[in-house]
Amino acid sequence: MEIIPSFDLLDGKLVRLRQGDFEQKTEYAATPLELAQELEAAGIRRLHMVDLDGARSGRPANLHILAEVAARTRLQIDYGGGLRSIPSLKQVWDAGAMLFSVGSMALLAPDEFRAWVEKFGPERFLVGADVRGKNIAIQGWQEQTNVSIFDFLRDMGKLGINQISVTDIERDGEMNGPSVELYREILVEFPNVQLVASGGISDVPDLETLHGLGCAGAIVGKAFFEGRIPLKFFSVFSKA
Repeated sequence: MEIIPSFDLLDGKLVRLRQGDFEQKTEYAATPLELAQELEAAGIRRLHMVDLDGARSGRPANLHILAEVAARTRLQIDYGGGLRSIPSLKQVWDAGAMLFSVGSMALLAPDEFRAWVEKFGPERFLVGADVRGKNIAIQGWQEQTNVSIFDFLRDMGKLGINQISVTDIERDGEMNGPSVELYREILVEFPNVQLVASGGISDVPDLETLHGLGCAGAIVGKAFFEGRIPLKFFSVFSKA
């Protein structure tokens, strides 16, 4: 199971939001490059980079940070936030991202999203599904839909997309444990999906549980930044 640290970027700084609320943010002192290099030295291979400015503005806004980290580390970066068009995808690709992290567009503009997949290939996408209960929320979690996570995953499968991150919104930033039962249901229904867990991960036992379920990855943010999961454990799970 790959442990994937999450870098949430706002005004060029590392931050964490509570349940996606820009009014409830915590800023961290380390620069993105400094921390990325520290992670790489500890054996981490992958990084989840979220452009919060881009998510609000509708176009990537932290490409300079992406380019710097990509040029000065060997980390495989998946980048999301503000990806609304093929030109924006190309910008992110040219800056050094290995994967596009896309959420709402896959649901709101399925024909356009299909064109993206045909152009870049399904293997280049990490599709994020943010859920309340078992239904998808979009537009930065502000709009609730009636689309089931299971129906959504079937649609993604038809496009050949196999890498899916699923975030339980109500657990995000709370560090009260991941959505184990939901992930178990998903993996029973879709055993070939490379499921990346996100939200609520608080400690090493949570990682052990997700590894036991068969998750392909776990995105870790607040628990790492606040020292609840020591850096030394990240590469242990990645090698397991």
